[in-house]
Amino acid sequence: MFAKILIANRGEIALRIMRTAKAMGIGSVAVHSDADARAPHVRAADEAVHIGASPASASYLVIDKILDAVRQTGAEAVHPGYGFLSENAAFAEALASAGVAFIGPPAPAIEKMGDKITSKKLADEAGVNVVPGHPDVIEDADAAVEVARNIGYPVMLKASAGGGGKGMRIAWNDDDARAGFGSAHNEATASFGDGRIFIEKFITEPRHIEIQILGDTHGNMVHLGERECSIQRRNQKVIEEAPSPYLDPKLRKAMGAQAIALARAVDYHSAGTVEFIADSERNFYFLEMNTRLQVEHPVTEMITGVDLVEAMIRIAAGEKLDLKQSDVKIDGWAVESRIYAEDPYRGFLPSTGRLTRYRPPAEGGGVRNDDGVAEGGEISIFYDPMIAKLITHAPDRLGAIDAMATALDGYRIDGIRHNIDFLTAIMRHPRFCDGKLTTAFIDEEYGADFTGAPLDDARCAVLAAIAFTCIMRRDDRLSSHVEAVRAVSIGERQFEAVRAADGSLTLDGKAVSVETDWQSGDVFFRGAVDGAPLTLRTDALTEGMRLNGGGADVMVYVRTPRAQELMQYMPTTSGDSGRDALLCPMPGVVVSVDVEAGQKVKAGEALAVVEAMKMENILRAERDVVIAEINCASGDKLAVDDVMMTFATSHDD
Repeated sequence: MFAKILIANRGEIALRIMRTAKAMGIGSVAVHSDADARAPHVRAADEAVHIGASPASASYLVIDKILDAVRQTGAEAVHPGYGFLSENAAFAEALASAGVAFIGPPAPAIEKMGDKITSKKLADEAGVNVVPGHPDVIEDADAAVEVARNIGYPVMLKASAGGGGKGMRIAWNDDDARAGFGSAHNEATASFGDGRIFIEKFITEPRHIEIQILGDTHGNMVHLGERECSIQRRNQKVIEEAPSPYLDPKLRKAMGAQAIALARAVDYHSAGTVEFIADSERNFYFLEMNTRLQVEHPVTEMITGVDLVEAMIRIAAGEKLDLKQSDVKIDGWAVESRIYAEDPYRGFLPSTGRLTRYRPPAEGGGVRNDDGVAEGGEISIFYDPMIAKLITHAPDRLGAIDAMATALDGYRIDGIRHNIDFLTAIMRHPRFCDGKLTTAFIDEEYGADFTGAPLDDARCAVLAAIAFTCIMRRDDRLSSHVEAVRAVSIGERQFEAVRAADGSLTLDGKAVSVETDWQSGDVFFRGAVDGAPLTLRTDALTEGMRLNGGGADVMVYVRTPRAQELMQYMPTTSGDSGRDALLCPMPGVVVSVDVEAGQKVKAGEALAVVEAMKMENILRAERDVVIAEINCASGDKLAVDDVMMTFATSHDD
């Protein structure tokens, strides 16, 4: 067994690998860029080596720098994690040439499966179902339109070297195909240094299901069941679960057999994932093979009890796989939520900044939190926006979902925007709970305008009772034995809250019981309303409380009856501020400016493209305008709210 391994990665996956290495008695080496000099994965490692400037292209993606770190520390093996160099055949070959073990599959398998065009041809030859499409590289936008017409819309344009949702666009018509080719090509070039694009048929009502495999160097191979990854936004997975609510034992067996057949066809060993897309008729087709550890691997670990990182290390060390297919059992259900630094209330724009408060839920009892950040740390523009992965396990699916919703409510992140409300709203969505999933779920149920989970009268009454209780506890001038009457308002809803001299509460004349030990300054409300337990994030307002939980961020105003009466005379803002200019919505780099000064632009047309956290964001006109002045150019680095261009009134106004 290895005495020391180097982890050629950062963040939560580096920490995840280190935990298993430590449990196995193996020393760990971290590498880091300038931006990660004080990151948790650096502090947790036995040794750490600086490898370059903050951009990944100057550090984590430079093979020679990783090899130098290996030589400096005497590491015997390298685990690449996921992303970065994890599916780079040249990296695996370079390590082999240096006499260092690669904790992953052989380089030829990486090369064959890393190219989506080649992999589909090999899958077809191995008897694996493949999606109808064009097998060759698309040269330009005109060719994309021609091929798409021949296949028949809708089609999917995909980067041959892609992964993680990068370089993928759906086209429903010629215009989509033309625009999608350019955008996918640019994104793939920026992310992978390879802009080759191919096209395949887009399956309607698709479900994204993947099979986890493990194989050793002695010819033994098993699959560990499936994961459902259909909850996606912009082709990026958001929520995963294992097993899938769609599969039955027969379909699971068929998918598993095809996954293993493909792996054997390329002499695969180590952990790997074969991804399929399933349609409404239970037909399934090969999408791609990920020759690495997947982001969502914890849900498989939770239901099988197999430590995939440990298995990868042992396989790389030449050991035989210690389980057979008959040994693989599925125990309960697991769900994973990816917590991202993005603002769902503003079109999911990336968010950067310092974590002024970071309080994850307690682990144990079926709750696991894989993260790579710490309070006081910074989320930068240089890397993927994922903050953490929260995983819950329970005997059944609804139990795991309920546990996830509860754990999300107990997660507190301040200083940046994040998607916790969005994740919680999905957990409480009836369609998600029923397992009626497709990869279009988020688009169909939320679109681009997330406004929080819906609030019915019962939920508003609960929040009103909690806010009233918190204000009463906060206000030291009011004894618990003095009657108090307040007007509590949530949007257009208003309640009369009364605390009697004996401490009992009523809301609109109805008795309500609130049990809690909350005190002023607490960042969580933990308690029960009428016996129903719940957790909320709390912040004090001048006239009430901000309560966050259950998928909604709610301002609850608590005023005296007279103050509430006078609110009708308070002025309101028009909400039109900033409509005369395009402000950069996130820190990033300008990819392109798509208009000129003096140009007349219709609502919905593209104005510019900004790249942030490895994703391209198209900024569109919200109304008909005339471009007055342009203040940026391609390649410019911008901060939040930098003025990119100004508008004059449209000729149609």
